[in-house]
Amino acid sequence: MSAEKVLNNAKTLRANQTEAEQRLWHHLRAHRFMDLKFKRQKPMGRHIVDFVCVDRQLIIEIDGGQHAEQTGYDQHRDVWLRSQGYTVLRFWNHEVMHQLEGVLEQIRSTIALSPSPSPTSGRGE
Repeated sequence: MSAEKVLNNAKTLRANQTEAEQRLWHHLRAHRFMDLKFKRQKPMGRHIVDFVCVDRQLIIEIDGGQHAEQTGYDQHRDVWLRSQGYTVLRFWNHEVMHQLEGVLEQIRSTIALSPSPSPTSGRGE
């Protein structure tokens, strides 16, 4: 898939988020969650991830029912994303819709276990 096609698909996905994605995005956007910057529907290689915090190398995927039939693809994708240094968390739509606080707590716990990024030299000087 060409880079341009991946980018166009990401734009389409941003414009057509699922209800679960919208609900989680409300908490992640604009540095609302632990003062971290998250991006949504972000192209990474030939894949598009639902949410990513580059600073903490964390990817969050929200899966609907179609993912039950594509577990092989998702596993292959996760292996590639992990090989790029990212941690991948997956949640089902119903978890986000009915257990949002638990989802947010699991994200918080994962971030707490990950190393903080090194300060960039020259900032604030």
